[in-house]
Amino acid sequence: MTDEQGGPALRPTLSEWLKAREETARHLASGTPPVDGRWVQRLADLLATERSWQDQYTDLIALGSVDGQFPSSNR
Repeated sequence: MTDEQGGPALRPTLSEWLKAREETARHLASGTPPVDGRWVQRLADLLATERSWQDQYTDLIALGSVDGQFPSSNR
């Protein structure tokens, strides 16, 4: 799934999301208490990046649905 004007595509977006998750996991594994402010800031940045890729992927999936919306979670 890709935008006709060369917009985002599903597979590369998923790939970037998964890379961001892996980077976040590596950072979490590197933290041994007590952690400093730089470590916490890096974690916040990584989580924001991961969430951004997740949102982009979800939006692309929703494009294929009837109403263009991703269903809300049952959780």
